[in-house]
Amino acid sequence: MFLSGKIREFLDRVYRSILENGMVTLKVYDVLGKEVKTLVYGFKEKGRYEVTFDASKLASGLYIYEIKSGSFKPSKKMTFIK
Repeated sequence: MFLSGKIREFLDRVYRSILENGMVTLKVYDVLGKEVKTLVYGFKEKGRYEVTFDASKLASGLYIYEIKSGSFKPSKKMTFIK
């Protein structure tokens, strides 16, 4: 399996830092906006977390992951190539 750029670390483990206590979601979407997987959904205390993401059942292609924590809501692209 070949993973382009820094995507390898995102597919194996997604790292994130939560800056304040509150509701946190981490979701993966395909390019059409369809939710593929919810990795985190719930209340988290501030700190650093590690989430394992098994992408072995996904088709090759472009995916977007989005983290929501309070007003913090970044999204990033990742490419998965089998």
